[in-house]
Order: sequence, then C-alpha cells, then structure tokens
Amino acid sequence: METGKRSDAAPLRVSAVLGNTSDSDWSVKLAACRIDMLHLDAVEAQRSRLRKRTDCGTDVAIGLERGVQVRDGDVLQWDESAQTALVARVDLGDVMVIDLSTLLDEPALTVLSRCVEVGHAVGNQHWPAVVKAGQVYVPVTVAQETMESVMKTHRIAGVSWWFVPGADVVPLLAPQEARLLFAAAGAGHSHQPAPRPSHEETT
Repeated sequence: METGKRSDAAPLRVSAVLGNTSDSDWSVKLAACRIDMLHLDAVEAQRSRLRKRTDCGTDVAIGLERGVQVRDGDVLQWDESAQTALVARVDLGDVMVIDLSTLLDEPALTVLSRCVEVGHAVGNQHWPAVVKAGQVYVPVTVAQETMESVMKTHRIAGVSWWFVPGADVVPLLAPQEARLLFAAAGAGHSHQPAPRPSHEETT
C-alpha cells in the first residue's frame, strides 16, 4: 500500500478493520513502519460507509459491514512489504462525567432529589446525556468553563464532576449509547480536559 497521494482516480477501498494499535501484536508491527492517519470526527466514526482523504492525501472509501464502527487506533490497511499502514484517528472531543455513585448510601428520597437536580441542570441546557453505572456522561458542546459554571451554580450536594477524553468513555458504553452521546454532540468540539480530582458540592 502506498500512503502517499494516489495519482489515479480510484480510491483505496477498506472493507474490514484489521486490528487496533492497542493490540500487542499490532503495536509491534507498527513500531517501525510509516503510518498514514485518517482523521474522523464523532459523527463520521459512526458510519459504516464513508469517503475521505488521509493526512498524506490518499483518497479512502470505507465500506464496512453493517453495525461495524471505526474506533480510534483501528488499522484499516497494512502493507508488510512496504512497511506502511493506514490507521484511523477518531477525534471524539471531551466528556463531562457527573458522578452519582457517592449518593448510593444516602436515603432514597435524598437520591431522588439529587438526581432530579442533576436532570434539571443538564436538561435546562439541552445537553445530551447518557446514564451508566451511577455516572452521567455529557459531551462537551460548549466551553468547559461554561459547563463548570452551570454545575457550580446549581450546587448539587454530594455530586462531583470532571472532564475526560471521549476515547476514555467509549469502552464503557454500548454501541447505541456511544452513538447517542457523540452523534448528538456533533463535530468540531474539542477542549483541553480539566484536571481530576473533581469538584464536589457539600451540604
């Protein structure tokens, strides 16, 4: 495979994902090879059919089986003789994590009250959200400082929050949950993650 700009009109066709850079065998293979990156945003990564150019100008046509999604680090093409590879880089942006797990030991009415408060804070801003295992995941669609301000204004006792890269959240979600979270966020939102530990309001 050539990872430079192709002179002919035909695109490089990708019909399957070969592996991922996080796999031990692929990390060894790719260590010394030349890698061309195909950058995808959150919405593009949800599509099984897509046509786009790589960093090196290669025209790529992706046609995967229905239900298969491209993940960050997926190896889409590998040429062992030329020691070149095509790797996907999925730019998901950041996610605010609102932690409700510390409320589990509180009385039921307290838990109910706090959850309604969180729902009001998030819903009033029309932020998409996914609830999973005691945490609420909210994609960063505005400046982090704005989201910080909203959470501080509501002062929800016992509830903490922080920001993480979207790629850290994807493995925790089912495919339909990831689609809901990141497709709803749209493309082009990327911010520097705030440091953890999180903020926490106290009674």
